[in-house]
Amino acid sequence: MSGITYVQGDATTPAGKGVKLIVHCCNDLGGWGKGFVLALSRRWPEPEAAYRRWHRERAGNDFGLGAVQVGPYTWVANLVGQRGIRTGSKGVPVRYEAIDAGLEKVAARAGELGASVHMPRIGCGLAGGTWTRVEPLIAGRLADRGIAVTVYDHA
Repeated sequence: MSGITYVQGDATTPAGKGVKLIVHCCNDLGGWGKGFVLALSRRWPEPEAAYRRWHRERAGNDFGLGAVQVGPYTWVANLVGQRGIRTGSKGVPVRYEAIDAGLEKVAARAGELGASVHMPRIGCGLAGGTWTRVEPLIAGRLADRGIAVTVYDHA
């Protein structure tokens, strides 16, 4: 897909100049402990703390599928794009419509910040999604709107 750059590397150390927004997919249970989030927590404690607080206080905020929390620290976007954490009778946890809705919010925030967007292959690890379904969402919501996107494949 045009407009998306693929690199080998670590999405927690995004390449390039200027403001950077790191996007990742998280669950709707408040769980933070496997996958890419471990790399985020090793680098910055704030995104995990903010996510856990956002979930804990969900009765009074917008936490839920498709919601995005962008912190005022290193610009990490916690995108709620998976229902639960396990594959079961209802299929894999990924929710493509939630990722799409979240990417719309990411696009708005990246535009406000003048930021490029950096991410692993969101929704395709523990969430069980397929890149052939996620990549067009990223292209349509971000890259096709002129937002520079870099996807990192960890070596």
